[in-house]
Amino acid sequence: MKRESMRDLLDTRSRTVAEMRTILDSPKGIDGNLDADQEQRWQTLKSTHSALDSKIERQAFIDDAERRMQGTQITGSGDGRLDDELRSFSLVKAIASQVPDLAGKVDFGREVELSRELERRSGRKASGIMVPMQAFERRADPITTTLPAAGPGSNLVATDYRGDLYIDALRNALTIRRLGARIITGLVGNVDIPRLKASATSGWVAENAALTGSAMQFEKASLTPKHCGAMVEFSRNMLLQASPDIEQLVRDDFAKILAEAVDSVAIQGGSANEPDGILATTGIGDVPLGTNGGPITADAIIDLVNAVEIDNAVGTAFLTNFKVKKTASKLKDGEGLYLGLDTVFQGYSRGFSNLVPSTLDKGTSTDVCSAILFGDWSDLILGYWSELDILVNPYSETAYSKGNVLVRGMLTMDMAVRHPESFAAIKDITTA
Repeated sequence: MKRESMRDLLDTRSRTVAEMRTILDSPKGIDGNLDADQEQRWQTLKSTHSALDSKIERQAFIDDAERRMQGTQITGSGDGRLDDELRSFSLVKAIASQVPDLAGKVDFGREVELSRELERRSGRKASGIMVPMQAFERRADPITTTLPAAGPGSNLVATDYRGDLYIDALRNALTIRRLGARIITGLVGNVDIPRLKASATSGWVAENAALTGSAMQFEKASLTPKHCGAMVEFSRNMLLQASPDIEQLVRDDFAKILAEAVDSVAIQGGSANEPDGILATTGIGDVPLGTNGGPITADAIIDLVNAVEIDNAVGTAFLTNFKVKKTASKLKDGEGLYLGLDTVFQGYSRGFSNLVPSTLDKGTSTDVCSAILFGDWSDLILGYWSELDILVNPYSETAYSKGNVLVRGMLTMDMAVRHPESFAAIKDITTA
């Protein structure tokens, strides 16, 4: 039995609703009511519609689950035991190992040994200490405390340590890996990935006639190292108190800073020293809304999907910002009923992030246009050359005067789109 795709289910539901509308518009009974046959058919269609809704919900879930599976990295150390050790790597102890006067006060021998092993395997000497990317696969809510107010008798007031209520900074949602981008790690030299540009051609010939020759054409997607980093100042107490709580706080902050930077360039990029993201890739589909842009419509979404499908690609998900989400959520049908995001986005998975630009230009619409992307996200490749390289400067003048240390974290990566035709974008959406 052939499995019904999400598109098949949506088409069937549309036909069901259309038939129900036809029955309601042409009642054959007395006083404008449905006759017996129409009523029976109406009830059958109603049951069919309910069953389709359940199928669509289940199909959307499994489609999303399958896309998430594609986000796993496709290369690794090849040593399961080493990978387990790397996941329990302590970022705080690694930083402490770079502070000369903390030797003997913090046990960081294991982290130093793992860093040396990473250097040996990569063939590259770290500027400070190598921190494996596996260390950021472990996730836990960071924690903090609230101090009692100062004043007479305040030392008698107990402090409740509520780590579960830690208030993190508001950050953009990280979506690229979740949508299914391919991850390649452990790169050394520049990377060229060949791809077929034009295949051989076939043709029908008469008996005893010769076939016309044809040739395949190839091109390549290239990855070259590009660098991203962040500098953060840590207190001496934080390094001395290498508890799981502090570890989770530092690990979470570094992971989010760098992951957000990667997401940002994966969406657009293309500026000085940045990789070329999807919007900066030549050859992706373009669906303009108007001379000066225009509001998002259900028809525009259909055109965006078609821009990918017409090039024989199979899109998997949409990505846009929350301004477009708000506008799309307000779209209504001819009777004033909300269409809903499932209908607007054709039942496809979708992601939302404020990293998707909302200050683009189109005609007289300056600095106000938003973008929306659709495509096969497994055709976006993220390649990593280095683990996160941590270098500590305990002698920075400002940090030194407070007994703190300045920490620099850098990673090296690039990205490429395997087939530009696998993506299409609208870049001139005006929102209220």
